[in-house]
Amino acid sequence: MYKQIGILTGGGDAPGLNAVIRAVVRTAVGEFDMKVIGIEDSFEGILGTPRTVSLTTKSVSGILPRGGTILGTRNKGSFVKMVDGTPHFPEMPIGEALANLDILEIEALIVLGGEGTLAIAEQFHKRGFPVIGVPKTIDNDLAATEFTFGFMTAIDIATEALDRLHTTAASHDRVMILEVMGRNTGWIALHAGLAGSADVILIPEIPFSFDSLVRKVLDRESSGSRFTNIVVAEGALEVGKGEMYSDASALRLGGIGEYVRRRVGELTDKESRCVVLGHLQRGGSPNAFDRMLGTNFGACAVRALANGEVGKMVALQAGTVITVPISDACSAIKTVPINGQLVRSARDIGISFAAPNESDF
Repeated sequence: MYKQIGILTGGGDAPGLNAVIRAVVRTAVGEFDMKVIGIEDSFEGILGTPRTVSLTTKSVSGILPRGGTILGTRNKGSFVKMVDGTPHFPEMPIGEALANLDILEIEALIVLGGEGTLAIAEQFHKRGFPVIGVPKTIDNDLAATEFTFGFMTAIDIATEALDRLHTTAASHDRVMILEVMGRNTGWIALHAGLAGSADVILIPEIPFSFDSLVRKVLDRESSGSRFTNIVVAEGALEVGKGEMYSDASALRLGGIGEYVRRRVGELTDKESRCVVLGHLQRGGSPNAFDRMLGTNFGACAVRALANGEVGKMVALQAGTVITVPISDACSAIKTVPINGQLVRSARDIGISFAAPNESDF
C-alpha cells in the first residue's frame, strides 16, 4: 500500500477537475490512510525546485462546484517535443522528475489529462514509476471512455448560446454562426446542435460545401423561415481544404466561424453574424453530471492504485468505471460516426451537415 501519492492536472482546463481532486483526496485519506501531495502546474511542477502543496480533506472542502483546477495546469512544457509532427520524450526532464519524486517521497502519481498528458504519464510508467490516469478532454474524443468530465458542461454552455442566438436571428432575419470547440471531432457541435435547434451543423468528420450550405439557407427562406442558425466545430473542413488556424505556428485553430459567416453573407446577401464561444466552454462551474463523473473517476483511480493497478486509466464503459491500459487509451481518438444514430436523427429532423452529397445520406 502506498503511504503518499501525488496528483497533477495537465492540458487545458475543464469543468470537473476539482471534483476529481476532491474525490482523490477524500478517498485516499479516508479509505486508505494515504497522504496526498498536489503538484502545481502539471509535470512542470516537479522540475527544478518542486512546486507542491499538501492536500487534506479540509483543503479540498468546498471545491466541488469550482471550475478550473486548484493545482494549475499547462498545455505545453519540457516533457514532449514535436519533431515532424511526431511526439518525442526527452530523457532528461523525466529523469529529473523521477529524482524529485523520490526526494518528495511520492510513491505513485494520479495524472488528470488528455491524450498528450497521458502520453507523458505513460513514459513514467515505462520507467517503473506507478501511474494511474484520469481522462480529461472537453472534446470527449478519447476512444476508451464513453464520456469525459467537462463535456456535458460544454454542451450546456453551447446549447444556451444557441437558444439565445435563435431569438435574435429570428428577430432580424439573420444567419447566425456559433463556433464551438472540436479540433478533430464534432461531438460538442453535434450534441449542442441537436439540443439547441440548429439548422446546420458543420463537423470535421463531414467536410462541407458552400453550395450545399447556401441551398439550405435559401430553402429555409423560400419556406418562410428567413433566418438560419449554424453551429460549427473549430476543426470543421470545407471540401478540399484544410483546417483554419488563428496562429499556424502554434497550431491554434480559429477562424472557421468567421470564414463561414463571410462566405454565406456574400453568397446569399443575407446579414450574417458569428459568435465564437472559445474558453467560455471551459470556464465556470461544472454541471451535476460532470461533478458526479469527476467524483466517480477520482475515487476509482485511488482504489485502482490501492489494488495494485498501474499504467492504467479509469474509463466509463456501459455505466461502469473500469481501467484500461494508458497505451490503449491514447492509441486512437473517438470520432463522430457519419452514419451513426445521432447524425441520422439530426438528418431525420431536417438538420443539414452541408455535405456535397447531402441527399445521399
